Amino acid sequence: MSGPLAERRGPLLLGVRHHGPGSARAVRAALDAVRPAAVLIEGPPEGDALLPLAADPGMRPPVALLAHAADDPGRAAFWPLAAFSPEWVAIRWAQEQEVPVPVRFIDLPAAHTLAARTAAVPDEADSVRLDPLAALAETAGYDDPERWWEDVVEHRGPGAADPLGAFEVLGEAMAALREAYGDGGHARDRVREAYMRQRMRAARREFGDAYAVVCGAWHVPALSARTTAAADRALLTGLPKAKVETAWVPWTHRRLARAGGYGAGITSPGWYAHLFAARDRPVERWLTKVAGLLREEDRQVSPAHVIEAVRLAGTLAALRGRPLPGLTETLEAARAVMCDGSDVPLALIEDRLVVGDVLGEVPDGAPAVPLQRDLTRQQRSLRLKAEARERELELDLRKETDAAKSVLLHRLRLLGIDWGAPAASRGSTGTFRETWRLRWEPELSVRVAEAGIWGTTVVAAATAKAESDAAGAAELGEVTELAERCLLAGLPDALPAVLRALADRAALDTDVARLAKALPALARALRYGDVRGTDASALATVAEGLAERICVALPPACAAGLDADAAAQLRGHVDAVHGAIGLLDGEGLRERWSAVLRVLAGRERVPGTIRGRAARLLLDEGRLPAEEAARLMGLALSPAAAPPDAAGWIEGFAADGTLLVHDERLLALIDTWLAGIPEQAFTDVLPLLRRTFGAYGPGVKRSLGELVRRGRSPRAEPGGAPEGFGPALDPARADAVLPVLGLLLSGLSGPPP
Repeated sequence: MSGPLAERRGPLLLGVRHHGPGSARAVRAALDAVRPAAVLIEGPPEGDALLPLAADPGMRPPVALLAHAADDPGRAAFWPLAAFSPEWVAIRWAQEQEVPVPVRFIDLPAAHTLAARTAAVPDEADSVRLDPLAALAETAGYDDPERWWEDVVEHRGPGAADPLGAFEVLGEAMAALREAYGDGGHARDRVREAYMRQRMRAARREFGDAYAVVCGAWHVPALSARTTAAADRALLTGLPKAKVETAWVPWTHRRLARAGGYGAGITSPGWYAHLFAARDRPVERWLTKVAGLLREEDRQVSPAHVIEAVRLAGTLAALRGRPLPGLTETLEAARAVMCDGSDVPLALIEDRLVVGDVLGEVPDGAPAVPLQRDLTRQQRSLRLKAEARERELELDLRKETDAAKSVLLHRLRLLGIDWGAPAASRGSTGTFRETWRLRWEPELSVRVAEAGIWGTTVVAAATAKAESDAAGAAELGEVTELAERCLLAGLPDALPAVLRALADRAALDTDVARLAKALPALARALRYGDVRGTDASALATVAEGLAERICVALPPACAAGLDADAAAQLRGHVDAVHGAIGLLDGEGLRERWSAVLRVLAGRERVPGTIRGRAARLLLDEGRLPAEEAARLMGLALSPAAAPPDAAGWIEGFAADGTLLVHDERLLALIDTWLAGIPEQAFTDVLPLLRRTFGAYGPGVKRSLGELVRRGRSPRAEPGGAPEGFGPALDPARADAVLPVLGLLLSGLSGPPP
């Protein structure tokens, strides 16, 4: 070897920017030129045993090395690697040689890093207070570190005459920064660098100076400094230590865009992946991708648009004195030429391409906790693929496979593994339909490891977790919600423990608000037990007993001098109990509840919002004649009633304005009451009225406005029809809707007979 490479003394120190495609290309070029006998990489030594998996065809970056404390999986750290990460390129270079080159991690062991952490949530990165790139960019006159990095590194391109030149210049710059700022405000770097130097000494004994070190450029000055082994050992003496376990886990480009591993979050991983993969004409290829994405969204983008955008990006770069267009120029060109100046399609480009939803893959044979292996098996069996992009999943619970998917997702949620979140269905509202919003985040791998303490399979772990939660529940509502979740998750073995806890707490709890809060979950559990074919009969007795206690305790609780906030909260509980009792079997219970509502509607000491709501519920159920409803409204809105209480009655009764549109008698009562409120009292009740009427839809407001406007003139005679309405109900026209109504109702209750 001749030239500058032959004059090199000591090991090859390659200071890089983590996740930098320019650094990755330069690392490969330097390794090809020098061909070291070994490669040392910044990373935890516990990962050495997993490095051979990087050569497995099933390993597809982005991936991350996960290390977690064996006794506390929540104490974890990630070391992410993308295809354009210099560390990944170095690992693959070593493995691709005709005679594979030894490759090892040399950073401070995760055993020491995790032992020093007490937080239960993984802290992935040790953020350096000084941003070296920002400091160098500012020195060079740039206000944007990313733009500076693009100009001096990314735009150099492959094939530089001196493959080591960039590393030498960057090393000198970092040496100047270290001289000025020391450890950059992060004292822990001194310990890490001491350990790296110890590993370098061990490599020197084995390979001489014929080895390469790939690490963050910030560390290069410290690794090349002359220090003694004794001094480094002193820094490492007495460090806490924990037993750790390691594994490869899939990672995502979107997760790289946050403050990721090595303290080096990047804002545009999709763009960097493109720069690394596109060996020539990167701008042209990038804008072609942009055009393809926009066409998928049905926007008219032609090849002429791409050509014009390329020209504009080049012109912008020339005006700004840049060697090539960067991300800023390409996005501005795309916005002007392809997006018609709109930020909406530009946001799509930034989300899908600049960041992206690429999710890596890990081989089947990679080490994993037993729970992860069982989850992977079920994902394959159900064809439920983990994806980084958020997507909606519609399930029909009458189908065996869809029901199994629902059960798996509910079990994972019970374990705290929120891969999917329930969403509102856009189609049928029947109980046999479920909609989920799915997105796999890398952190869920830690949640799976944490949940492994409950069992080796998903069903065993979820059962054990449910039993533990039932024993530790502090309130009745927590247990009833847990019972519902057990039924949704298909966990019959957990129900006995949950029901015991439910019976114990229900017998002791006397707070009507907590009882009312607990009942709806039980009612839903009974309903879903029917749909899913699970036996929920054991819950029926508890639910009915709970409902009876609510019927006895609710009237006294509502008459106990409640303030406005407490009355509003209790009114919400009345609504919830009413819906729950409607789901329970038993006409006797419904009659008992109707009697409670009649008591609430007619008792003066009950707050107006609760009286009005009780009257409305009875009216909607057909258990209160319209004439009686009008009488109750007349009493509530009489001059003797306090305006705030009357306004509360209206809020409870007329929360849905549709009733007022179809019953002008009630509307006329409210109109008359409003016109007669004294000026001072009107100011006091105005916020409450605005909240009530402001919640109406535009169509309801418009109809009410027309009715009130017409009502100020002489009203229709009693018994006569308002303007625009027929004199009486037309039975023939009303019956015409029955066939369609039958189809709709059959869809809500299940498949048509």
